[in-house]
Amino acid sequence: MIIPIYQVDAFTDLLFSGNPAAVCPLDFWPSDDILQKIAAENNLAETAFFKKRDDLFEIRWFTPVTEVELCGHATLATAHVLFNHLKFKGNQLIFESVYSGKLKVSKKEDYLTLDFPIDHLEPALPPDHLFQSLGSKPHEIWKGKTDYLLYYPSQEDIEEIKPDFYLLNQIDARGIIVTAPGYDCDFVSRFFAPKVGVNEDPVTGSAHTSLVPFWAHRLNQLEFEARQLSPRGGFLKCQLMGERVLISGNACTYMIGSITLT
Repeated sequence: MIIPIYQVDAFTDLLFSGNPAAVCPLDFWPSDDILQKIAAENNLAETAFFKKRDDLFEIRWFTPVTEVELCGHATLATAHVLFNHLKFKGNQLIFESVYSGKLKVSKKEDYLTLDFPIDHLEPALPPDHLFQSLGSKPHEIWKGKTDYLLYYPSQEDIEEIKPDFYLLNQIDARGIIVTAPGYDCDFVSRFFAPKVGVNEDPVTGSAHTSLVPFWAHRLNQLEFEARQLSPRGGFLKCQLMGERVLISGNACTYMIGSITLT
């Protein structure tokens, strides 16, 4: 069996930055074991698999160690492949996911826009090992569906965090979002997720389903420019639309190839 594979840098217009994702179009769904082994072999933060069904595309996302409920950058990368390599006609795609329902991606000029459900945050107590694992104490701690969100007062606080990933892996959450006001944007963030096999994710679209409603309340605005301060870095434009958040970014193709399963 031959499976096409594309590697795409998402939330950037420059190669070797943003968040790389593998994208694999399928004619049928192989076993979950095969999907997980492919994702482990790719060894990227996410591998997206998709299959056409009627007028939409079924989609699933795998890290090197597990399937996840939602992934922004790999969905953006999948849309990029469909629009630019598989010649999808039109300006809007509809993906259907098992855990997050239907997700729309639209294209306008060079930007692709994800339409995702927002995450609802609640104030939280610090889990065990949190302060020790990050080396600093946040001003506020919030908990969403799968992640903790930690608020710090300055961009330097975010830049200076040096996580202990062994301790972070002891925390019962998909990931830890750290955020602060930005110098040349509305807010900055980083995202740590050793629990799902990604120590620091370069750019995390799904984290912005938590970040955007958080900053909308704090800044009393609905539109944002955001940067993720990983070593690769990434830029996002976001807008809060009621119970949905629009997350926009660029993408560029790094590699096209094929997987041979014998």
